[in-house]
Amino acid sequence: MTTDQSGTTSAQKFRSRKWAINLAALATLSLTLPGCQSVTGNPYVAELRIIDASPDAPGIDVYQGANILAYNLGLGTITTYVATSPGTYGIIADTAGTKQQLVTASGTLLNGGQYTVLIGNYLNNLQEIILKDQSTPAPTGQMNVRFVDQATRAGALDLYMVPAGSTIATVKPALTNITFNVNSGYFTIPAGAYTLVALPTGTIPTASTTTAYTGPSVTYASGSARTFVLVDQQVITTPGIQVVIGDDYDSPSATS
Repeated sequence: MTTDQSGTTSAQKFRSRKWAINLAALATLSLTLPGCQSVTGNPYVAELRIIDASPDAPGIDVYQGANILAYNLGLGTITTYVATSPGTYGIIADTAGTKQQLVTASGTLLNGGQYTVLIGNYLNNLQEIILKDQSTPAPTGQMNVRFVDQATRAGALDLYMVPAGSTIATVKPALTNITFNVNSGYFTIPAGAYTLVALPTGTIPTASTTTAYTGPSVTYASGSARTFVLVDQQVITTPGIQVVIGDDYDSPSATS
């Protein structure tokens, strides 16, 4: 088990969440939330979400011990955060609708902590990683970003966060030579509107460059934190990626 303490779209539809949490299962958890109440930063609970990044695993059911967290997750699914009591738990991924265990990991969830359970790699080498998410604001005027590469077929990539009004040819990459299983950890960039672009490592961008991925322009508020998970395309003719974006933190006063 690996614990990181630093931490759309077939390409345009993945930012739309496939909200996979079965709400009836929340009654089995030790804390139940009324309506859409946020518990971010609450020192008496922990929060947990799941991302399925495996390109060939079947549908996945996820359990926290004996308690069901999510049903029938597929590639690129990201769930909402689920509130739970702090403690040490086994997080188990089974083939959907069965008790056939695919992979499991154990992690300690701390008071006030937010965590992502990332299920990735091919089925014959499935892995489960528990990431500690940022649950506090970035500095004023800034945002914190983290990139996690779970794209098994894309090869090494350079990632650009292109500000609105700029082109990829006029900006420097945010990260270079990111490869499968790399976790950048959080780093700070100015808040604002950006387009995420991925190129094969070493590509010199021009106006006619073919990209491995180009996302939509998205505006990120001051103080926000985001996790970008690179995953394989569901159906491919040539290797490509899509990006799942986790909303780790937004200021309560921010507007979408």
